[in-house]
Amino acid sequence: MEATAVTLSLARRADHFPDRTAIVDISEARLSAPAATIHEDRVSYGELSAIAARTAERLAALEIGSGDTVCLITRNRIAVVGLFFACRRLGATLAPVSHLLTPASVERPFDILEPELVVAEAAQRDLIRSVPFDRWVTLEELSETDHAGLAVDDRRPGEAPLLALHGRSGRPVAGYASETLERNCRTGIATWGLAADDVVPLTTPLSAPDGLVRVALSVLYVGGTLLLDRAFDPGDATRAIAAEGATLLPGRPAALRDIAAESGFDAAADSLERAICAAPVDGGVIDAYRDRDVPVARVYGRLECPTALSEGVADDARVGDADESPVGRPVPDCRARLVDDDGSVLEGAAVGRIQLSGPVVADGYVNAAGTDDEQWPEPAPLPSAEDDAGDSGWVADGWFDTGDRARRDDTGNYHLP
Repeated sequence: MEATAVTLSLARRADHFPDRTAIVDISEARLSAPAATIHEDRVSYGELSAIAARTAERLAALEIGSGDTVCLITRNRIAVVGLFFACRRLGATLAPVSHLLTPASVERPFDILEPELVVAEAAQRDLIRSVPFDRWVTLEELSETDHAGLAVDDRRPGEAPLLALHGRSGRPVAGYASETLERNCRTGIATWGLAADDVVPLTTPLSAPDGLVRVALSVLYVGGTLLLDRAFDPGDATRAIAAEGATLLPGRPAALRDIAAESGFDAAADSLERAICAAPVDGGVIDAYRDRDVPVARVYGRLECPTALSEGVADDARVGDADESPVGRPVPDCRARLVDDDGSVLEGAAVGRIQLSGPVVADGYVNAAGTDDEQWPEPAPLPSAEDDAGDSGWVADGWFDTGDRARRDDTGNYHLP
């Protein structure tokens, strides 16, 4: 990675390697296209920076500025990345809302976020009708907005979080400052050896922390190439891995299992140098890659900390007890500890609840504007059980209690039940 690429600035990357491919859209060109038929749409770093600049100008023309929140409902598209960097330039907060939420649950993040604008893919109109908000535009309408010659600098003004991500059920909503996201990107580089020559398919949604933060932003931060599919299809992914010479495959167990089951998996595995799989994961998935000389690092993360624990790729042969999934040690910039049911810190080999701290952990929960609750960036009160967070939440001294249990062995490695 070039020494100057030390911030999230997309413009700096475009200045230094404008023609390098940033994203390849491998989505099917037609909804009726057969499986494993892909449509390539390559975007260089220079072009991606221009997309972000134009998007920032159009958002500014819609009176979006520092401290404002823009919600986005779409599948994986290049426009998502453009909006992220556009919000960075404006000092606004981007809040991707999962298109997989139901009409009943999609209201939940909006009740907290109270955005100034909603941007949506035209295909999500039915979901949008359930949103209690009337100021929204489609991606197509945003692209046609007159930017009125507004100039937007490549900077990060304001104190609002740059990114807000919600839990699986729509709550809670965690806020990430620009500096926190940068720390997460550097963690990916250090943990899995991400480099500018890496080609990485995205198998998870950009609205999820393991999709946007763990993978997409980390790949772009280092100057690599991201393979983007609007909706994950194992046939598309397998063919693209082989055709583009993908070097790293991150994903959840189901995605890695489905890719390994494809008839073209052997050709895809020939280019792969390593894989990252979210834990817990059974040995069958690991073996499918190991048998083809592709080492797999298991990783553990949360909404509030996209990557907390990870094996190194060289630790692939490590095995845990039959009923456990090893997840290695805390990643750089993350501290982990175990506590008992009373909250007392456990030393040495132990079993307890995982607590996390450090600059890669989210800066707190986002709360509805105008309430008397603590506001970002201070940690918010514990969410209730119905918020899909269980017993988790911030505790004293900046530690986040995940509510998840784990075993730490006498070598300092963690294992999930």
